[in-house]
Amino acid sequence: MPIQAVRARRAVTPDGPVPVLVVVADGTISDLLPYETDPGVPVVELADDEVLLPGLVDTHVHVNEPGRTDWEGFATATLAAAAGGVTTVVDMPLNCLPPTTDATSLALKRVAARGQCQVDVGFWGGAVPGNAAAIRGMHDAGALGFKCFLVDSGVPEFPPLDAAGLERAARHIADLGSVLLVHAEDPACIAPGSNGGGADYATFMRSRPAKAETAAITAVLEVARRTGVRAHILHVSAGEALPLLAGARGEGLAVTAETCPHYLALAAEDVPDGATEYKCCPPIRERANRELLWEGLRAGVLDCVVSDHSPCPPELKRAGAGDFGAAWGGIASIQLALPVVWTYGRERGCSLADVARWMAAVPAKTAGLAAKGAIAVGRDADLVAFAPDAEFVVTADMLRHRHKLTPYLGQRLTGVVRRTWLRGRDVPSAVPAGEFL
Repeated sequence: MPIQAVRARRAVTPDGPVPVLVVVADGTISDLLPYETDPGVPVVELADDEVLLPGLVDTHVHVNEPGRTDWEGFATATLAAAAGGVTTVVDMPLNCLPPTTDATSLALKRVAARGQCQVDVGFWGGAVPGNAAAIRGMHDAGALGFKCFLVDSGVPEFPPLDAAGLERAARHIADLGSVLLVHAEDPACIAPGSNGGGADYATFMRSRPAKAETAAITAVLEVARRTGVRAHILHVSAGEALPLLAGARGEGLAVTAETCPHYLALAAEDVPDGATEYKCCPPIRERANRELLWEGLRAGVLDCVVSDHSPCPPELKRAGAGDFGAAWGGIASIQLALPVVWTYGRERGCSLADVARWMAAVPAKTAGLAAKGAIAVGRDADLVAFAPDAEFVVTADMLRHRHKLTPYLGQRLTGVVRRTWLRGRDVPSAVPAGEFL
């Protein structure tokens, strides 16, 4: 049965942390009342050490189904999401087979996901060479926006756009009033044949330098000026990119940017030789760079934090072989994103209101999901009971995504998700209740 009311001594609302009684009707928040109110219906009482957060919105998730369900799938990815307080995921258009690059493949994605999702799911479409004419069809079929790469994506069926292709896609997307998401690394700044092979992490990191990001972001900003497209820069890892983004914001360009938990928590100096579970593209950089990202996030130059959850079978990570060049680049983290960001954020003076903004409100806005991302009247009753002072150690048996290899294994984190509600219903549940957005 769905809940009808939740009473919390601390609830993170758009007005800040307040004591409140949240009333739920038909899956939505129907009222926010004073804490002591008797609503005349059954009430769930949060414990004194719990805070009520809005359900998180993770707009950067590689579910990989259909076609590569042995990497991940809707059942396991959304189970892990619910366990981590994430009530909405937006699935990326690549690593699945076929990739989501036209209306037919979007329909196939929905067929594969149907009946499996523990949380609500939206879909990004893809912008690849030759599919500009298919963008409108995906938009009309419900794609929330369109992702492209400017560098090799790692899978041959999702090739990158060149300069002309980027401009062409941007014009189509601007005409639709949609959003262009860009994996911004410039291949001209990555030495041909340089894949950072071997067990030394520093060698891999140098193979994808910060200038690859800044050059690509500069190109995207130029396209945004010419076309008026709303552009979103994915997984910013380089602090050197922040002045470019700040300048674009000051100029009035419709450009937003995200970063990820691994860039905020991990540091290149701490990556052991051969520890390919740390490999992602763009790479985790140095400690000093990490602090620049935190400064950019607090200043609003970076808008949000999303997981870029991208697991694969351990053999593709070359676990044990330790070859960063040969290993798949992606980090499994959707279940841990909230405690990771909270653990490292609270050390730097960040609040739960900051975390809710970065991980719920702003991602919902980026994807155009007006019913998500906040504890407010009229929004979906997506709620999380979170114990911000509780600690735990990450173990493989607690992880719900398909493959358990992650750089966070063995880490002690602060912040425990005790309970998650999707539109007022407990998740995960025996019968998956996630809907398509």
